[in-house]
Amino acid sequence: MHNRGEGDAVKITSNIFLVGGSNKSDSADAAIYLIRSGSEAALVDAGTGGGTDRVLKNIQGAGIEPRAVKYLFLTHCHYDHTGGAAAIKSATGCKIVAHDLDAAFLEAGDSEVTAASWYGSWMEPLKVDIKVTDREKFFTVGELEVAFYHAPGHSPGSAVLTTVSDGRLVLFGQDVHGPLNDALRSVRSDYEKSLEFMLSLDADILCEGHFGVYVGKEKVRDFIESFL
Repeated sequence: MHNRGEGDAVKITSNIFLVGGSNKSDSADAAIYLIRSGSEAALVDAGTGGGTDRVLKNIQGAGIEPRAVKYLFLTHCHYDHTGGAAAIKSATGCKIVAHDLDAAFLEAGDSEVTAASWYGSWMEPLKVDIKVTDREKFFTVGELEVAFYHAPGHSPGSAVLTTVSDGRLVLFGQDVHGPLNDALRSVRSDYEKSLEFMLSLDADILCEGHFGVYVGKEKVRDFIESFL
């Protein structure tokens, strides 16, 4: 299923590549996905920042220059997904997108709710360019439409994204597995509703934040259901 491109990018579909993560950029990084269409691209999450140089090389390995990255979508505020956001914005000129409820913790530099303290680090205040306040918002990346859905529970402003690539619905559900923790402002009832919502999307491919890529409706469904 995976074809290695140049550099260390892993091709998932013709438009989607894995360009960061624990064995791609830095051991503490959650997965970082690149969405590419024509001369435009977007990233889903940014890692901790410890491996940003490698992420940028991997973007080039996927055949696109970092300056083509139009958006950095942050699925939630946690440090393993957001610590590298400022460096990626500086290198690409992209707009940072997050749900308003988690943007508050990022802009305040809250090292507890963002879990930066769990990584022996701290969260520098991060300016969020586009704060999503709706249940859903749509963005365009080249010829692709990317949907950004509020899916709270793991954090107040957790989100999932979808796009259609090669005729298949791809779901970026970064922390489907949780964890749920009071310090992270997790809410179990919201989390379970968000899992049900993800199931309702009936995705063909799941790009998860820590457990890899699941291909096929049944595998996607089984993985999400295992946390209900």
